[in-house]
Amino acid sequence: MRIDPIQLAVFLGLTALVALATWWRCRREPRGANESKDFFLAGGTLAWPFIAGSLLLTNLSAEQIVGMNGAQAMLVAWWEFGAAAGLLILAHVLVPMYYRYKCTTTTELLERRLGDPGLRRAVSVLFLLGYMFILLPVVLYTGAVFMKSMFGVDLSILTIAVLFALAGLAYAAFGGLRAIAISDTYNGLGLLVLGIAVTLFALQAVGWDLSGVPAERWTLVGGNDSDIPWHTLLTGMVFIHVFYWGTNMVIAQRALAAGSVREAQKGIYAAAAFKLITPALVVLPGIIAFKLYGDVGDVAYGRLVGDVLPAWMSGAFAAVIAGAVLSSFNSCLNSAAALYTCDIHLAKINPNADARRIGQIVALVFAVVSVAMVPLYQHSQSIIATLQQLNGLYSMPVLAAFVVAVLFSNLDPRALRGGLLFGVALYAVFTFVWSPLHYIHLMFITLVATILVMWGGSRLLAPRARPNAAVPAR
Repeated sequence: MRIDPIQLAVFLGLTALVALATWWRCRREPRGANESKDFFLAGGTLAWPFIAGSLLLTNLSAEQIVGMNGAQAMLVAWWEFGAAAGLLILAHVLVPMYYRYKCTTTTELLERRLGDPGLRRAVSVLFLLGYMFILLPVVLYTGAVFMKSMFGVDLSILTIAVLFALAGLAYAAFGGLRAIAISDTYNGLGLLVLGIAVTLFALQAVGWDLSGVPAERWTLVGGNDSDIPWHTLLTGMVFIHVFYWGTNMVIAQRALAAGSVREAQKGIYAAAAFKLITPALVVLPGIIAFKLYGDVGDVAYGRLVGDVLPAWMSGAFAAVIAGAVLSSFNSCLNSAAALYTCDIHLAKINPNADARRIGQIVALVFAVVSVAMVPLYQHSQSIIATLQQLNGLYSMPVLAAFVVAVLFSNLDPRALRGGLLFGVALYAVFTFVWSPLHYIHLMFITLVATILVMWGGSRLLAPRARPNAAVPAR
């Protein structure tokens, strides 16, 4: 397929404009004396609009937009509705605790609350493995699928993924969180406006008539054989969102970069409000694509955008989608760099190391490995379901550690670290050996079982009495 020159010119022009505007804004921002905080938390100066914009665009990347529209069913809107609940828990429960303990990383809360640096490092390692082998490759793969299906280029999925990785690495390695959050906000505004435009143009393409779409494509009550059976909403669904929005460094890092708890909460509330309307961007177009093309899976959204938008507008939309892909990718790189640098390298290897330099090296390594993993995801039937299922390998054990950190004190470190390994092993058995229930139920079972092992193990091991970790002064 021949690429439309207008489409390509608008795409390249807007992409360059966002990069230039981000660079210009970053030059004007004051720099903090603390190098780690400046690079990983934007010096603690992010205002609430940038927090909200970065939260939304980090989440609404290609794996969400392509994957959820690729399901071509209203049922997946539950991922968006549940996100609002997860954000509210972040705002009211976890953000005040992160600020109270002056956390640079989310995992630092575990050490502060439970007095165990080993648990903090163990959880960081689980995060790092999940980012490297699951999240980053999926982001690159879905972004490449969208660009290939929209532009119809002859480049392979892997080649497009490499181009995304190089661009994302530039933001994450050289600009830090400040550059990421600013570019996210600019792209987020464009994604909101143009995403609504896609839905409206698509509705016009079908004459505003969606009759003929099967009823099962519209239902919010999933059957037992659906991606989201209704009863999973009562077990694991809410905890998946608590993990993702509340403890996942890729997301919560934005909330840690505000100047105050109140500023962070305002950004989170704004993001939660937008989550209630995002199904119009990430679900409805997929259903329209079903009416136009039938069950075409993950290529639905890219094909729809390429067909219904004028050339100049589709080029603009491709630019903001590329920005969304880069947002998730470089955000994950920056979070991985923060976790390794602050939780592992500075703590155990060299406390006087250059945090910025170490972070850049980590970002490079993760980018290379994630690109190499992309081909493994090319045969997934539903990328959004694959992503959520594999995330359980580390999400529920990690969430269990945070639950016990919030609810309990004076637990034995051996039981906590042993519980983490137990949770990973249990969910691995559920995923690869024996799956008696839907994976969302199995995630809930893994969470509860891991908490019981941590708490019960501590009682059996009779931990030595020790004072709670001191709370730093405000």
